[in-house]
Amino acid sequence: MRRVLLIGLFLALSSPALATVDTDGRYDWPVIGVVDGDTLKVHLPGLPMELQPLKVRVRGVDTPERKGKCAAEKAAAEKAGTFTRQLVEKAQAKQRPIIFSKIDWDKYGGRIDADVAIDGRSLADMLVGAGLARRYDGGKRKGWC
Repeated sequence: MRRVLLIGLFLALSSPALATVDTDGRYDWPVIGVVDGDTLKVHLPGLPMELQPLKVRVRGVDTPERKGKCAAEKAAAEKAGTFTRQLVEKAQAKQRPIIFSKIDWDKYGGRIDADVAIDGRSLADMLVGAGLARRYDGGKRKGWC
């Protein structure tokens, strides 16, 4: 059963007919929530409801975790999440696109990694520029405490 669901997910992600902004692999999926500073919840049109919502991790950055190891990390995670949530809400209110590109599975297979642009600006760059994230290449993560 799981194999069938994964095949369905692969087909949904690879189908150019699903919410394609243009033909270069960019998608304007509806964002339905912000998990934390570097993870969004999206609705993928055509994906079975059993697999919705799908989490998308912002490629290239690491933000502090809400369930962090110390109070400082938890507070920083709250700021990063609020920052991302405000950007998403502002873009949605103005009907500006939130674009996902360079889509791939994350290293654990449970989420998607993608470059995310809000109103034409890289979310990763905005988080780093605001001091709420650091660059991350997929290796061992540094602590925030």
